[in-house]
Amino acid sequence: MMFISLSVMRKTALSLLFIILFTNSLLAQKQRTDTYTLLKPDRVFDGQQLHTNWQVLVKGNHIEAAGPASSIQAPADAKTIDLKGMTLMPGMIEGHSHLFLHPYNEVSWNDQVLTESRAERTARAVNHARETLMAGFTSVRDLGTEGAAYDDAGLKQAINKGIILGPRMQVATRAIVATGSYGPKSSVAETTLPQGAEEADGVDGLTRAIRSQIGHGADVIKLYADYRWGANNTAAPTFTLDELKLAVQVAGSSGRFVVVHSSTEEGMRRATLAGVRTIEHGDAGTPTVFKLMKEHNVAFCPTLAAGEAIAMYSGWKKGTDPEPQRLKDKRTTFTQALKAGVTICFGGDVGVFTHGDNARELLLMVDYGMKPIAALQSATAINADVFGLRNLGNVKAGYLADLIAMEGNPVEDIKAVKAVRLVMKDGVIVKE
Repeated sequence: MMFISLSVMRKTALSLLFIILFTNSLLAQKQRTDTYTLLKPDRVFDGQQLHTNWQVLVKGNHIEAAGPASSIQAPADAKTIDLKGMTLMPGMIEGHSHLFLHPYNEVSWNDQVLTESRAERTARAVNHARETLMAGFTSVRDLGTEGAAYDDAGLKQAINKGIILGPRMQVATRAIVATGSYGPKSSVAETTLPQGAEEADGVDGLTRAIRSQIGHGADVIKLYADYRWGANNTAAPTFTLDELKLAVQVAGSSGRFVVVHSSTEEGMRRATLAGVRTIEHGDAGTPTVFKLMKEHNVAFCPTLAAGEAIAMYSGWKKGTDPEPQRLKDKRTTFTQALKAGVTICFGGDVGVFTHGDNARELLLMVDYGMKPIAALQSATAINADVFGLRNLGNVKAGYLADLIAMEGNPVEDIKAVKAVRLVMKDGVIVKE
């Protein structure tokens, strides 16, 4: 009789278990890469233009073919999804998000930074990420955790690992401000409060902060080129032109872009000359500075929805009350940017208003004078190009299968973007 020791039996069982798990993993991977899905909408917006009588064939996590129905050869076992009356388009790309914030009429920005625990803010961010994805935004550029340290990098990892549902993320981690310029602030000089961003100044300070944020997972570096620290709390420039140039150089050496918050003409001018990638807000932009941005290929993310939301929190009733002067001025600057031919990025500063209502910015872009098809291009192909997102933002063979379908035709009526019925991310249908 042969006796087998308990340790040998355990090793054998573990080996068999490993073989089974490994085989199942390979089979699941092969099944995913070999799975075909044929999408049959009434029309396709491919990131550039609208097409009728098009179909899209997805294989695994990428687009296998897209074009006239007669040109698409789908395998017999392909899953077919009929999208009658719908428009299929690339998953939209939110260009200015703060997943760790929630609307200021619920809790003020100061109190979110000072009184909400990191655990609570992360729990909220998990919900915000899911709401964003379900609204048809399969990618986001998240421009600062506003006091939640580097937790956006962890959120991104959790999404990438499939632990939670959410969009693809480009993260800025803490963002960078000039010392003394940001908040929260206290009237008691001796009080030291947590800050909504990392303070850094000069060659050594900025270099260290940028490299530290990159080391903690930042995909993009965000600086505040100006802030409300001028006389009587007016907006005024923070960093010098040389400091901004240094930031662009240091970030660029790692292949990363710099984006800036700026609402003053001088802050925008310095940021443009420094070579930043995008300017956010731009409330006091002028024809001169927009002309400069066009010449230097600096894109503009106007964040119209945040401005409107803040006005409403202050008591303005849209559709009933006269439009506040600040919003009238915003219409003027947006028109000037369009006239100058500046590249316009889609981004609403969501977090100031409700996550999942990202499309609110698209409606305002059209209301402020942009053609619907140009607004759709901004939220897809243009954002993908400006943000360096490869194989996204277009419906093309070989591109990643991040696709959405909505009722109606958004080129004719932009409000259709709020009626998203199907969301596919990386070839997986997460909403149908």
